[in-house]
Parts: sequence; structure tokens; C-alpha cells
Amino acid sequence: MSTAAASKAAPAAAEKGKVTHAPARAPNYVKGRRDFFKYRDLGVTAATGGQMRAQVTIGSQGLTRPTGWHYHVCDGQFIYMLKGWVELQFADGTIRVEEGDSLFIPGGTVHNETNASADLEILEVSIPADMGTKPCAAPTGAA
Repeated sequence: MSTAAASKAAPAAAEKGKVTHAPARAPNYVKGRRDFFKYRDLGVTAATGGQMRAQVTIGSQGLTRPTGWHYHVCDGQFIYMLKGWVELQFADGTIRVEEGDSLFIPGGTVHNETNASADLEILEVSIPADMGTKPCAAPTGAA
């Protein structure tokens, strides 16, 4: 594509969303999937018209209980561990995600969060924003 053509195409791409800023000094906490976590909305859902969600999940007491086996109805979920750690079980084993680590979970992947540090903070991104959570049985052979 020529430079002129690219510059003409840019406004159309920009119209799909809007710039959003979520200042830390004025956090927007929203209800989330788990009552033992706080969820800070970063404004991405509104900015993308629901195409993507970004939030910071904050724990002050760790996991008070495992989440139970479940999967999410979405294209995918990406997490980046800002602080602390979390352990997740999958059909083929357990992964411990520690500070500075990331993890991508494709939609429909059965998992169970089993343990977490008391002070965890996770940047979580999902596509689309409206990510359903469905409880399910443990996979065959999972501990």
C-alpha cells in the first residue's frame, strides 16, 4: 500500500475505538467474577465497543478457595503478573505464574485457579470484553 493510501486508511481504523486513560489516582473498581478479588477497570471495554477488556485484578487475601474447574467463553484471555503469584491447574499439569510472567489461555480451555499469594496483582486482557465463565467437571486424569 502506498503512503498516500495508508494515510487515507488511517482515519477509518481510528474510528473503531477511542483513546482512553485510566489514571491510578482515580481507580474505577467494578464487580468481577470472584468476590475475594477487586477488579480495576482500565476503560478498554468502553473504548473498543466491547471488543476487548483490560483490568487489573487485585488480591488482598490470596485465593480464599480454589475457583473450581471452569472455562471461559471468549477468544482468549491473557494475564501478566504485576505482583505476587497464582497457580493454575490444566488438564496436563499445574503452572505457577510469578511476577513478570505472562500466560495466554485460549477460550474454552478448562482450568482451575488453586492458590495465590495474598498480594497478587494481575493485568488481565480478554477478547471479547464480555467473557462468560462456565463451571465444568475436572478433566480426566487431572489431580
